[in-house]
Amino acid sequence: MIDSQGIPPLPEYHLIPLPPLLPPVPDKLLTLLLPIVAYWVLSMFFHWIDTKDYFPQYRLHTPAEVTKRNRVSRWEVIRDVLIQQAVQTAVGWVLGMTEPDDFYGKEQYDVAVWARRIRIAQGSIPGLLALVGLDATGMAKNLTPAHPMLAGAVMGGQYPSLNSMSAAGSASKVTAPGFAGWELMLASAIYWAVVPLLQFAVAIVVVDTWQYFLHRAMHMNKWLYTTFHSRHHRLYVPYAYGALYNHPFEGFLLDTLGAGVAYKFAGMNTRQGMCLFTGSTFKTVDDHCGYALPWDPLQHLTSNNAGYHDVHHQSWGIKTNFSQPFFTFWDQLLGTVWTGGDVSARYERSRLAAQKVINEENEKNTVTNSDPAESAKQESKPYQNDLRNATDLPSVPIKDRQPQPPAGKAELQAAGSRQQILDDKNDGGPGVLADEAYEEREARNFVRRSPRKRATSSLSTTDSFKGLRERVTGSMHGRAGGIIGVDGSR
Repeated sequence: MIDSQGIPPLPEYHLIPLPPLLPPVPDKLLTLLLPIVAYWVLSMFFHWIDTKDYFPQYRLHTPAEVTKRNRVSRWEVIRDVLIQQAVQTAVGWVLGMTEPDDFYGKEQYDVAVWARRIRIAQGSIPGLLALVGLDATGMAKNLTPAHPMLAGAVMGGQYPSLNSMSAAGSASKVTAPGFAGWELMLASAIYWAVVPLLQFAVAIVVVDTWQYFLHRAMHMNKWLYTTFHSRHHRLYVPYAYGALYNHPFEGFLLDTLGAGVAYKFAGMNTRQGMCLFTGSTFKTVDDHCGYALPWDPLQHLTSNNAGYHDVHHQSWGIKTNFSQPFFTFWDQLLGTVWTGGDVSARYERSRLAAQKVINEENEKNTVTNSDPAESAKQESKPYQNDLRNATDLPSVPIKDRQPQPPAGKAELQAAGSRQQILDDKNDGGPGVLADEAYEEREARNFVRRSPRKRATSSLSTTDSFKGLRERVTGSMHGRAGGIIGVDGSR
């Protein structure tokens, strides 16, 4: 039907069922399978480089730390991850049943709808020009010979040259307005690029918001932590396929339900959901991989990466860095970013193993993405009461409270984090603090023994790697099992 106000008509369309992306697997089933495949493929890649010791210079922790400090076996981790993925698949199947089938054939119609909106918006141009004292009619007259499309836009979307004759009945024809080429190009860009990007942006914000506040609540409420979330923190040294090691209820609430809410809220279709769920899975695994890889794009897109999240798994930072999986804006806005810098010498040891050349300017770029100088500057909120509430902490010897964070906010963060470890009687307790303090002392001894040079080193990179591997291997097979081959007695 021809629009009486000079707006081009919308084209007819016929819906056709969308064929599967990977025949014969239906798209809805593929949406359930791809995140699981992505999880194990990426996890096994990191496990492979772990076992082959290919990039020891980029490890956040040594293999001996994984064995010594974690409070759960690898088989228990695999079991619980498979349980969560079974729940995830069941919930996704139910969610898929509420979704309509996917069709194609309406794309030109939807582009034309956006082109109509662009044409209608042009109607305000003459009035806006009049507000600044310009005559739209006069401008259009001058522009018409050389720039007819621009003249039509200035006149409020009037393009007489684009009108075409259309049959309106058996005995008459009427003039039908048409779209300008630039209108259709802009409408196509909005439909195919801008709208999907906005949908993904909304979904990411929803996921990050959902995860942050529920994750933070799991740490701020003692019952929630000890009942549900402490299970995930049996992994004091994270590794890739432990990313979804959770209590089943927590896994459903934080991960599965959060992603489903984001998908629905952003109004995504099945294939967009496929990308969202698979992408967030890749990001979650990468955040727990235990490596600060310089060539890993996922670790550079945002500051929320493996180094950032590793702080959250340490006994001195467990009540900080709650943001997951994409960005850190909620930590930044609400003051829960770790402010103590790289207080653990283990991070420094990894850099020493690679014999990196570090100057004063580069030292500000820490693995944990934090500056210890900020600790004394920032407000103590929301940790102002954590030192007072750490009632069990004074009973822990000073030697078992290492590393010592800088004064200020980081000190309060570490106190609250360590108290949370003490609250977890089953998988936490003073033993966790004692183990970590011991590892810290051994790491510092290693740093003191290493002939570090600011610009050059007398050791070759190969010799440095070999020496660290031999010391770590000796610690794993020696009689006491201590790090770097030192006797494990304290």
